[in-house]
Amino acid sequence: MAEFWTGYGLPTLIILAQILGVVIVVLIAMAYLTYAERKVIGFMQLRLGPNVVGPFGLLQPFADALKLMLKETVLPTGANRGVFMIAPVITFSLALVAWAVIPFDDGWVIADINVGILYLFAISSLSVYGIIMAGWASNSKYAFLGALRSAAQMVSYEVSIGFVIVTVLLAVGSLNLSDIVRAQERVWFFIPLFPMFIIFLVSALAETNRAPFDLPEAEAELVSGYNVEYSSITFALFFLGEYISMIVMSAMTSILFLGGWLPPFAFAPFTWVPGVVWFALKIAFILFVFLWVRATLPRYRYDQLMRLGWKVFLPFSLLWVVVTAGALIAFDWLPT
Repeated sequence: MAEFWTGYGLPTLIILAQILGVVIVVLIAMAYLTYAERKVIGFMQLRLGPNVVGPFGLLQPFADALKLMLKETVLPTGANRGVFMIAPVITFSLALVAWAVIPFDDGWVIADINVGILYLFAISSLSVYGIIMAGWASNSKYAFLGALRSAAQMVSYEVSIGFVIVTVLLAVGSLNLSDIVRAQERVWFFIPLFPMFIIFLVSALAETNRAPFDLPEAEAELVSGYNVEYSSITFALFFLGEYISMIVMSAMTSILFLGGWLPPFAFAPFTWVPGVVWFALKIAFILFVFLWVRATLPRYRYDQLMRLGWKVFLPFSLLWVVVTAGALIAFDWLPT
């Protein structure tokens, strides 16, 4: 028994404790992201937002969670029940498993694999399946149209996201997320790769179905889209998945362009602050941009959304890959 705990049991328990710690932190962050969104948009629209449940409304996310858990789960008569119930679980699970490879600080990562960026790209690509399954299984035209919109939108913007990632990988020479952060010790990549930083940020909005690209959930014409037939805990899982995906994309933006856990300046007092705090602050800043955009910009038409992805972002990101590769070769800046 002692040999078992030394060889297998103890490392397994450590990994499980790490996973549990990350899941709890992410879920709490997601809960208060909903609170921050309502407060930020409220202030931008000259109103208060949540301010009744708890001091300053701080317990509002838990009241919302309790309400959703206590409601009845309604299954539409014509729905495919198995697929209908599995779809939100897939969306939520994929949003959580992405955190396995994200480094919070130097050495603070559950799985420090050498293809971490490809793992994240694959997980973000798979998330469309949960939405397609929900739209089809609901047996509703509104839900089906929302799922089709989401599939086309996510596929369109994943192409430009892929070229942005290729540009960063050319500059780093590694697919490991920790190596990408360490490569930015001298200069954060958002400075030399600023156009790709903007493309990635806008594509992240489209990838997570956030305003002004929230066409799959357009209330005006699709009555909430692919999740229109969902209620109680199944709707909550979609809600959790969307907001956790926002945090994941903000973490990816921080790692690829804002130096991850690195401080903005390599001298005191900036170096006294733990790296995980810098990482959290950068994620919070990107999330604020998400909320700011939602409160500011109107929703795009669908043809405008597709034109931006295919006729603007795709050719420009491809051109920037060629320019970056040419500059690296011409000036002998290729990473070793």
